[in-house]
Amino acid sequence: MEFKHLRTFVEVAHLGGFTQAAHSLHISQSAVSKQVAQLEHSLGTPLFDRLGSHVRLTAAGSVVLQRANTMLRLHNELFSELDDLTHLSRGELRLGLPLLGSSTLFANLIAEYRRRYPNIQVSLLEGGTLNIEQAVLSGELELGGSLTPKNPLFAYQPFCDEPLDALLPADHPLAQGGSVRLEQLAETPFLLYQRSFVLNDRLLLACQQLGFTPKEGGRSGQSDFLVALVAAGQGVVLLPSVVARALVRPGVVRLKLVAPDYLRWDIAFIWRDGAYLSRAAQAWLELLRERPVTASVPG
Repeated sequence: MEFKHLRTFVEVAHLGGFTQAAHSLHISQSAVSKQVAQLEHSLGTPLFDRLGSHVRLTAAGSVVLQRANTMLRLHNELFSELDDLTHLSRGELRLGLPLLGSSTLFANLIAEYRRRYPNIQVSLLEGGTLNIEQAVLSGELELGGSLTPKNPLFAYQPFCDEPLDALLPADHPLAQGGSVRLEQLAETPFLLYQRSFVLNDRLLLACQQLGFTPKEGGRSGQSDFLVALVAAGQGVVLLPSVVARALVRPGVVRLKLVAPDYLRWDIAFIWRDGAYLSRAAQAWLELLRERPVTASVPG
């Protein structure tokens, strides 16, 4: 049994087919089929039920998938530890970043990291908190930026804690004040984030505690597109202050949001509790400690 066979098997299982796995792994479909067949032969049992162009795990396949994920994670951690022996002369940083605020907060940090450690390959994944957390747990990412977790499976280092601003169309009846209370927006459609964003859950909880359910005006993971919808008069979007300041445009007004204290953008960098952190990951956390983001003030 070879690790490349395990990787191929895991990719087929996650993507649901040999063709999809071949595209993802950049090898031929026949090579994927051959590697899976070799793994099944070495284990002495079928791992998939073939259903035309799709596949389904057998009972044995489900067991192997669980163990394969663990074995591949341990395999990656082994090589991370060995890479440390070369004192960052080579290696990889597998880093997840939140979709919101990446260009504002992280572009310069990534540039500085690459300047300091030019031989470290930086692999980035952007997503909402739920996606980032899942990628960290699976071992796809070593570190991920997400809202501060409550799950004990994660350890974390705080990074920033931003209040939210409300961006409204300039002709909105509430646009002339310096601030707006969340409950005043009950009749205004909310432009929300993708469903993997935990900030949506916090917003829904805050609205429910204030006695209303927010009207949904649309969803996107792209903050600049959400602000464009605001400019087009489609509703209100709540954004971290540090992000909102950079995205205000003609036809859009930024107001301080008065809302429950937990409705904030508190980003931390997370990793699996107890997991080995490579020197590449530790160097990223050290860089963040050098350049902390302070909470925004109105302005």
